[in-house]
Amino acid sequence: MELRQLEYFVAVAEERNFTRAAERVHISQSGVSAQIRQLERELGAELFDRSARTATLTAAGRAALDHARAALAAAGAVGQAVGEVTDLIRGRLAVGMVIGCTLTPLFDALSAFHRAHPGVELSLLEDNSDRLVEAVRDGTVDLALVGTAGAPEGLESLTVISERLVVAVPAGHPLAEQRRMLLADLADHPLVCMPPGTGLRTVFDRACAAQGLRPVIALQASAADAVADLAARGLGVAVLSESMAAGHRGSLGRLVARTIDDVTAPALLALVWRSSHGPAVRELLAHSRRAFAG
Repeated sequence: MELRQLEYFVAVAEERNFTRAAERVHISQSGVSAQIRQLERELGAELFDRSARTATLTAAGRAALDHARAALAAAGAVGQAVGEVTDLIRGRLAVGMVIGCTLTPLFDALSAFHRAHPGVELSLLEDNSDRLVEAVRDGTVDLALVGTAGAPEGLESLTVISERLVVAVPAGHPLAEQRRMLLADLADHPLVCMPPGTGLRTVFDRACAAQGLRPVIALQASAADAVADLAARGLGVAVLSESMAAGHRGSLGRLVARTIDDVTAPALLALVWRSSHGPAVRELLAHSRRAFAG
């Protein structure tokens, strides 16, 4: 049994697809298949059910997965321990970023980290915030920039933005004339909002539930630009954060933003990571703190 066989096994288990797993570990699909077949022969059991389009774990595969991950983590820890002594950081670092995020400080931090530690292989994954938080919890992602309504349970976090929710509407819209905006004022209007699984949507949904309101979400988009542009075209009232709306005031010549006065809970953008992290995460966090502070 070799570590690379365990690496391929974990990759297929997480991707649920031999082709995607092969792309992830940078070898051919036939190579991945051959190594996993060899591992199955050594273990005396099939690890995957290959009868469907997706590769699903058998009972033996499920029993082996956590142990395979632990073995790979232990092997990685050996290199990290030596690296810390010699001030040389190597390995892989998986970073997550919420879909539609345009904050360049994260890219600045990744660039500075790469220059300082070229021996670390970086990967960047975009997804919605809820899935990224779960990926950090299960170790698939080492550190992620997510939108959230509060610090995710069981993880360390660093808030980089904390903002109120606002409504953005075209000039001439009835809500554009109001100086004080309440959540109940949105009840009679179709809304354009981010989808479930995003921090902003979680804050909005919780606020509505607390007041017993059931707003009509007419359209959903993952990117703030799309939400703002849909509202600018008169397709609904946009719900955004302060900085998202600030970038689109005057979009198409007619967006007006108003803070929702009775939604005081902020939408947060935060870096999240596990408390048990290695030196690579620690170094990237140091670069991130400097980049976001700047």
